[in-house]
Amino acid sequence: MNRIVAAMLLCFSFLSVYTLWGQEKETLVMIDTDMGKIKVKLYNETPQHRDNFIKLINEGRYDGLIFHRIIKQFMVQGGDVTSKDAPIDKPLGDGDLGYTVPAEIVYPKYFHKRGALCAARTGDDTNPERASSATQFYIVTGKFFTDMELDKKEAEEGIKYTPEQREAYKIQGGAPHLDNKYTVFGEVVKGQDVVDKMHLVATNDKDRPLKNIKIKSMKVVTK
Repeated sequence: MNRIVAAMLLCFSFLSVYTLWGQEKETLVMIDTDMGKIKVKLYNETPQHRDNFIKLINEGRYDGLIFHRIIKQFMVQGGDVTSKDAPIDKPLGDGDLGYTVPAEIVYPKYFHKRGALCAARTGDDTNPERASSATQFYIVTGKFFTDMELDKKEAEEGIKYTPEQREAYKIQGGAPHLDNKYTVFGEVVKGQDVVDKMHLVATNDKDRPLKNIKIKSMKVVTK
């Protein structure tokens, strides 16, 4: 009898640990910019991207960098390590840290809805593994889609959108053409209005804002 009780206690212990793991809190990050604050959460299902992002934040790698690429109805992009104090005419977009992060594409659970935090990368021709940039990221603004437009994309790309995706792309907007191609490792939980203001600024022919939008600081926060 004692052995049975012991076995049951051990089983409950494993279940308790599993429950705790399943309820692991997601990391929150505050991005303080010239245009306001953006709070994002990092997904635990993309641990290598999460841990790399946290490491860079704690090292202060993002402080002083700018959002160097902004495209209306698409996204705002930052993280080029050469963008700090860069002259307004300096080409940007290639600055990185000399390593990549293996792709962690969790699709269709995580997709390119409005507010998605995603890792930038080089194209499939030179990067068939779809590994992510060490530092560069983008936040989706996107545009709204109709059922007819989504039906057409399904036919063209041979995919099937989930009901959640359809609702998000119709009501919130997004960038479905990037789904299952780039790692989505988090999302905005507060301050999407700041991102929306950013994507409306004037840019040059290289999609760089005519007036710098600086990341004043990034910090891991508790709430």
